[in-house]
Amino acid sequence: MGVCMTVVPPAPLTRRGIPLERDLRVLALGSFANRFGAGAVMTTSALYFTRQVGFSPAEVGLALAVAAVVGIVVQIPAGHLGDSHGPRRVLTILMVGAALTSALPVLARAPWQLALLLGLQALFERSAGAVQQGVIAQLATGGRGVLFKAYLRAVTNTAIGLGSVFGGAALVVDETWAYVAVFVLNAVFTGFAAWNSRRLPDLPAFERVEGEPRLAVLRDWPYAVVVAITGLFALHFFVMELGLALFVSERTAAPPVMVAVLLLLNTTCVALFQVRLSRRADSVEAGARALVRGAIWIAAGFAIVSLADRGEAAFAVVVLVIGSLVHVVGEMIGSGGQWGLQMGLAPHERQGQYQGFAGLGFSTVAVFAPPVVTLLCVDMGETGWLVLAGIMLAIAAVSVPVSRWALASRERYGVLTHSG
Repeated sequence: MGVCMTVVPPAPLTRRGIPLERDLRVLALGSFANRFGAGAVMTTSALYFTRQVGFSPAEVGLALAVAAVVGIVVQIPAGHLGDSHGPRRVLTILMVGAALTSALPVLARAPWQLALLLGLQALFERSAGAVQQGVIAQLATGGRGVLFKAYLRAVTNTAIGLGSVFGGAALVVDETWAYVAVFVLNAVFTGFAAWNSRRLPDLPAFERVEGEPRLAVLRDWPYAVVVAITGLFALHFFVMELGLALFVSERTAAPPVMVAVLLLLNTTCVALFQVRLSRRADSVEAGARALVRGAIWIAAGFAIVSLADRGEAAFAVVVLVIGSLVHVVGEMIGSGGQWGLQMGLAPHERQGQYQGFAGLGFSTVAVFAPPVVTLLCVDMGETGWLVLAGIMLAIAAVSVPVSRWALASRERYGVLTHSG
């Protein structure tokens, strides 16, 4: 006689777009405020430092690279600090630091000063981001971790879009005071996010067992391989943010305004559909399958976009829109897969350091992606886009067997997993 087992679905996450649980509402509000200010700065900072201060693009790029390296270095220690000293308290301290340093780059008058101030800002921002991932993993329980990350992505995309409107206003004014006001606005909203984090519950610190390595994630090779795969998967973000813009302007007959149109199209789709397309990625196995589906959609989108330089403006516009729509489907499905793997393979008591380590995949790709993407998307044109499509298909080919190996290794490494 067989035994019938009833699968209990996760509790509903939101009602009318608002998280049902108070703690998740607090996290969402803080994330919205933080990314609203960041969206305004992202829109204006490059032009401020080049046109108002007088730095060359290369000097600004070097300063940003320094900040990216700082972000790579601090993520794992920050996550571990949150695990061992209480993630909510550590998060609040780091967010206060981020608020105090977020407006300082406007004071830079030499390239080394810009690198120093951006690096200091990255120290607090990246550290806070790593700790927050651990907070999310502890609060979004009952199989809702991936769904809440999807919800947060929709929220932050909306916040960045609204923040960019304020940044755009500064661009229209095109005066130093307007640019400075954007940085101050970012500091104010980051300060609100820091205050808001105090409303989170005082989550317990996890004491290290005697003999246990301080940073256990550094010995978890299967998890490191999975992070490498999800990091390579994240290459597609740089392709669509940097490579597509350069490809449109340099190699197609499409009007330059299409760059803004495609970005708006992407942001809107993510805000509307990210949660829905992440619902089936709430475990390691489901996450791996989602990564495969996402990679295939993204590869197809790249292949379509590659044709945009073959015709006149109208043809290019149609191809770019279709390719971008196909890509964003894969982006949303694949993002859910990334979260399912990164959260599901991590022990509950070490989510801070594990999610900090998971962030290294994206941060490392951010260092080498710009020149690689420029070479493939612009210099090589159609061939380069097809090479990128092949990279995504290769990721799809190895995702499932690698995730099975990593999951089977959990007992060997003493990692107790959960489903997000």
